[in-house]
Amino acid sequence: MSDQRRKWITLSSQTVFGNRWIEVKSYKTIAPTGAAADYGLVHIRNLAIGVLPIDESGHTYLVGQERFAFDLYSWELPEGGGPRDVPPLETAKRELAEETGLSARRWLPLLEDVHLSNSVTDERAYAFLAWDLASGADGEKDSTEDLSLRRLPFQEAVKMAVSGEITDAFSLMMLLKADYLARTGSLPEPLARVMFSQP
Repeated sequence: MSDQRRKWITLSSQTVFGNRWIEVKSYKTIAPTGAAADYGLVHIRNLAIGVLPIDESGHTYLVGQERFAFDLYSWELPEGGGPRDVPPLETAKRELAEETGLSARRWLPLLEDVHLSNSVTDERAYAFLAWDLASGADGEKDSTEDLSLRRLPFQEAVKMAVSGEITDAFSLMMLLKADYLARTGSLPEPLARVMFSQP
């Protein structure tokens, strides 16, 4: 292996599709190996934002919905998209309110600038742990979403992640990282304790 970094070279590009969420481009390139390559890239216009809420009894909340790409029903943590010029935490607060009706007084960054599918998209993701929750928050609903809400112990959600019942990569990262941080003493002690208060 060489320590010398060789980059992709772009010869030309063409936009082949676009809407308010994505832009698809086709590129003629030279790969770092020197080989000519056709490359397709999906530009995601918004940041991906996720929230892992933990209530006072150690429960979290999963959102269920039909996902078009795989034609299946998916249980996920609250997540959505936010403009790139808006602070991720601001979008996270909005998403939590829209999808669960909750607000949180305490927030902690969980994932920062994670690349969810870096072979075909430039999507960037940010996630937060939210606790000290209150109900009654209201948010504007997306007209394409028919959501279900499920409250369950945090450790049960982690088991769903490990067993494959949760398949959304962003949710898996949030759950497993939070579980690791709680187990290794990297979260506030009262929060970590409540996350393990349920079987």
